[in-house]
Amino acid sequence: MGVSANHFMYHSWRTLASTASSAPYYLGVWNIAAFFSGAVFTFIWLMTMLAQVAYNPVAYAKYFFVLQLDPPPARFGIVSLPPLNQGGWWLIATFFLTISILCWYMHIYTRARALNIKPYLAYGFSGAIVLYLAIYVVRPIWMGDWSEAPPHGLKALLDWTNNVSVRYGNFYYNPFHMLSIFFLLGSTLLLAMHAGTIWALEKYGAHEEWNEIQAPGTGTERAQLFWRWCMGFNANAYSIHLWAFWFAWLCGITGAIGVILSGPVVNNWFQWGIEAGIAYPQGPLPGQ
Repeated sequence: MGVSANHFMYHSWRTLASTASSAPYYLGVWNIAAFFSGAVFTFIWLMTMLAQVAYNPVAYAKYFFVLQLDPPPARFGIVSLPPLNQGGWWLIATFFLTISILCWYMHIYTRARALNIKPYLAYGFSGAIVLYLAIYVVRPIWMGDWSEAPPHGLKALLDWTNNVSVRYGNFYYNPFHMLSIFFLLGSTLLLAMHAGTIWALEKYGAHEEWNEIQAPGTGTERAQLFWRWCMGFNANAYSIHLWAFWFAWLCGITGAIGVILSGPVVNNWFQWGIEAGIAYPQGPLPGQ
């Protein structure tokens, strides 16, 4: 039975990959479009930063982490097309980056459908896509200013994150930022504990989860007992993945909501926290 199943899967894979493939890797239209668009974005990003150091390779390597491709200045708004060296390259690069991300989503989704499996990998990736679109597209358009989007650069993205937090009164008081960090750390904790548990029981075959979920005396059963005794709830080989999926997905979704509301709806999260009763102005606390 096992040989027949493997034989079937092998020929199914060969059938899917025969139309357009490189070794065992399926290409397909969406994947090719994703890689092409991503390559165009990368080329524009790297070449514009190289031009900033007068095409000096030594300076390029030295300052690579602080170089950046900036969005158009605020005076161009959202409709005007700026010159290439004043944000035009950023618009073109961001367009191709967005196309690349969306095409990659379609590649994941269509491959899952072709293999007759549920597209949960695509659903998980959608959480990151929503956060990206909120930061680079939705919020700048809502505010009517492309300069509200982050530059393309390693240090630049970190600086933008810090500046948005300071500019809008401290993100620590943004409830959706709180939720996003909770889900971020929660998913990390769940996945790390799950991996640690399975690894600890590897000698009992706990990594063979699919075949062991219902089998008594196996590594998976021991793992489930361990979680029930130590963690206080009955996580099993299926439910732990659902918990981790939702925590990871909601990290991007709640983060996107928090970013979109900063500016168009809430100008000062610290003041919002005072009004909501979770923060207090400088001075003695109430009752002191």
